[in-house]
Amino acid sequence: MIGRVVVLGEYRGREAAALVVDGQLADLLIEADSDSFSPGAILRGIVDRPMKGLGGVFVKLPGLSGFLRETSGLAPGQPVLVQVSGHTEPGKALPVSSRLLFKSRLAIVTPSAPGLNVSRRIRDEGERTRLTALATEVMAGSSAGLILRSAALHESDAAVTGDIAAMRELAESVLADLKGAPELLVDAPGPHEEAWRDWADPTPDEIAENDGCFADYGVDEMIDALLSPLVPLASGGHMAIEPTKALVAIDVNTGPDTSPSASLKANIAAARDLPRQLRLRGLGGQITVDFAPMPKRDRATLEQQLRAAFKGEAAETSLAGWTPLGNFELQRKRDRAPLSSLIQGAT
Repeated sequence: MIGRVVVLGEYRGREAAALVVDGQLADLLIEADSDSFSPGAILRGIVDRPMKGLGGVFVKLPGLSGFLRETSGLAPGQPVLVQVSGHTEPGKALPVSSRLLFKSRLAIVTPSAPGLNVSRRIRDEGERTRLTALATEVMAGSSAGLILRSAALHESDAAVTGDIAAMRELAESVLADLKGAPELLVDAPGPHEEAWRDWADPTPDEIAENDGCFADYGVDEMIDALLSPLVPLASGGHMAIEPTKALVAIDVNTGPDTSPSASLKANIAAARDLPRQLRLRGLGGQITVDFAPMPKRDRATLEQQLRAAFKGEAAETSLAGWTPLGNFELQRKRDRAPLSSLIQGAT
């Protein structure tokens, strides 16, 4: 299966969306449990007690607590608008941010970041000029900022202005709704809506949407493979991915190859596939990789591969480096629920 295919369907009774590129699963969205709020949801909360040691404050949300790091000008009992910024384990405060983003397929309204920006992926100067003029007209008189996404390229004037106007109207409506008890104001998009919004560029070669499309396109089998800790590598080796309470432990093995270059080949293959595996499995936090033993002189080559692999990843990732014991550590933002938890709760 060659090309970029967006598959919209269900997985074990839950709404789900899959992005398949050249026959390989590139991204996966599965509907989360309804007892919490997913990343992107916007809520009115009430500032609770500060946590000076943690550098933030707790926020009362409908039915649970959030944790907000931006504390400037806040006092206990004060209402505040926040947006869910990540996933957390049951029983822990939900990470939220006061820097709201109102996203559509073509534009992002940024109330806390003024200014107008056009995606750098739009390189045609004529298109940049056209889009800037349209956005300037629609956003006139607003203090909010705007980012025009790359999907706006070659869209009609009416489509662009209509999209921007809808996002501006939504943002202004939410920002004016500050008074009252904790309440959900804007729900997070479901998997199908999020796929339509975020996977529209580059334009998919095909969009499949029917009751059995996950089975038809082999997505069910691709997801089932993610439930195994073992990941075969192109080099002939494999890596084992084991989430624990404290961290995600990853072990890389060369397999049957005993040549002098086996370790570096397996390690490079693991580094190239690591971002995709973490994204699909919904894993984040502290991650420790035990690469196959190799000479220290090869570390620079491997680090270069890691930096290239994680470049452009949506989830914020920090490559911390090598430990004294020779492992490699990184930190990845928990931007979605772990796949294993979604599967356990599915029918």
